[in-house]
Amino acid sequence: MPMRLLALALGCFWLVAAPAARAAIFDDDEARRAILDLRQKMDTSDKKNIDQINRLTEDNAQLRRSLLDLQGQIDNLRGDLAKQRGLDEQLARDLADVQRRQKDLSQGVEDRLKKIEPSKVSVDGQEFTADPAETREFEAALATFRKGDFPGAQTSFFEFVKRYPQSGYSASALFWLGNAQYATRAYKEAVANFRAMLSLAPTHPRAPEAALSIANCQVELKDTKAARKTLEDLIKVYPQSEAAVAAKDRLGKMKT
Repeated sequence: MPMRLLALALGCFWLVAAPAARAAIFDDDEARRAILDLRQKMDTSDKKNIDQINRLTEDNAQLRRSLLDLQGQIDNLRGDLAKQRGLDEQLARDLADVQRRQKDLSQGVEDRLKKIEPSKVSVDGQEFTADPAETREFEAALATFRKGDFPGAQTSFFEFVKRYPQSGYSASALFWLGNAQYATRAYKEAVANFRAMLSLAPTHPRAPEAALSIANCQVELKDTKAARKTLEDLIKVYPQSEAAVAAKDRLGKMKT
């Protein structure tokens, strides 16, 4: 009896336990498959991650190469820019040098032209055109006279009149030549040059002075009659001049 009960109990146990055992076995298989699926997914994910990392690494390397290339290009551009800046600065210096030389050349040409081209001058209230050489020689002769070197001035003005007979300076040159001769007591020569000056330019601003100087020379030559006639003519021809006032005064002294 007890054995039958034991067998019955065991049978019942297996009846009850068998489905559970089968369920446990099924659950283990599912778990394994799930684990395998999970592993496969993880492997797939790892592979994808590795692929992504590799791609990122390659992209990063490519980016670095691109950056290095870009940096190289920037450095080259900087070098080219520096060279261009240097060229621009050199060109600017060259241009400045050319402009300076051109200015110097133009100034030189202008100076040379001034030395040879006639220019307008004004002497004793008379305006005319004269060559630079004429102006230099006349001014040099006048400077000699003003220094008191009357023999030297006489020579200089005589040479000037001979060299430039048609010069606008001629009347003034004759006037100062006569004064230089008067200073050296060459009275006859002085009278001749004062008369030449009056004949050449009777309306010259210094013409009344020249007439008065003739009278002075005649007085020195003891030709009082000629001096009186010269003074009377001076008063008639140049009545408003200062020389006419002086001539009247001298005539008055001559009468007394």
